[in-house]
Amino acid sequence: MPSIVFVSPKGGAGKTTSALILATQIAKQGIGVTIIDADPNHPIKLWAQGDVPPKNLAIVSDVTEANIADQIAEAAGKTPFVVVDLEGTAATIVAYAISEADFVIIPTQGSQLDAEQASKALRLIRAHERGIQKHKPAYRLPYSVLFTRTSPAITSRDTKHVRNSFKNADVTCFQTELNERAAFKAMFSFRQPLETLDPKEVSNIPQAIKNAEEYTREVIAAIRSAKAVEPAGKAKQ
Repeated sequence: MPSIVFVSPKGGAGKTTSALILATQIAKQGIGVTIIDADPNHPIKLWAQGDVPPKNLAIVSDVTEANIADQIAEAAGKTPFVVVDLEGTAATIVAYAISEADFVIIPTQGSQLDAEQASKALRLIRAHERGIQKHKPAYRLPYSVLFTRTSPAITSRDTKHVRNSFKNADVTCFQTELNERAAFKAMFSFRQPLETLDPKEVSNIPQAIKNAEEYTREVIAAIRSAKAVEPAGKAKQ
């Protein structure tokens, strides 16, 4: 069952938001999801204290550097999907989580500064791959960069430049972007999934839901595509 790890060394890249959106969108389809809330501030645990989350959405927040790999493996045995939201700055816990990942998502805003931080996450993935390739030379860890907090109306020059830079470096990016939407922020303000937000309180909820659904479909398609071509067996360090 896929474990999807969100990695971003930079705060404010939309890591927790994109992880929660993915998990809730999968859960609303009636599929079991576990969110591993490994951020020391536990934003997803706090979110779940508001409106009742979906019954098939479990949240694990008792996570440390020492037990995160075990927590991910245990969750993968209980629910079809595991979504991992990591602390941005702790490289060791990120490395342990990546060792259990089936797919890594790297959220980034469309600026050169954010792109440089995303490159640090890519280097962690490459380091993990090199360790596995000593025994399985064909091994690759599937990943994709996710552009976040972008304008729904126009693609900025900075975002175009960063996309082209990634393309030239053979870095995989999702075509779908998570736009800057009031509803995405309101999920945390009101502690509710998108679908239960009050349109009297929050603007453009249908557009946010459409964006979230498109993003989720692309993630699932990418995971399925990676599963179709990966070497037999899930590699572990």
